[in-house]
Amino acid sequence: MINITAARKANKKTLTLDIAPLIDMVFILLIFFLVTTSFVRETGVEVNRPTASTAIPKENVTILVAITETDGIFIDHREIDLRAVRINVERALAEKPDGSVVIVADKNSNTGTAINVMDECKLAGAKDVSLAASQPKGAL
Repeated sequence: MINITAARKANKKTLTLDIAPLIDMVFILLIFFLVTTSFVRETGVEVNRPTASTAIPKENVTILVAITETDGIFIDHREIDLRAVRINVERALAEKPDGSVVIVADKNSNTGTAINVMDECKLAGAKDVSLAASQPKGAL
């Protein structure tokens, strides 16, 4: 005599779903989007930059230092003292030695503050220190 339940169990196939290739594809897409995305670096404060007809865009900026109208100094969305500029720039240059520094100073800020910040950046070892300006409205 044939045992029907034993025959059904023997013929029954277990279905499995292998999700390893799906996980691999998700990681590949994640890496693709991370590599192709350009991250915008900001100073953390709104600064009214002066205009200059000779202003040109700068690529690969490592450190942005903002100087507000009231001579407040900001790096990475936080206000710092002038004495801390050198330490922050040294730390950023340790991560990326060929990095550049851009000082984004408000057009109504003191020139002395901008010069002091520039001096601290140079003392920290930055070889490329620039002042940010925006192009006039009619320029390219």
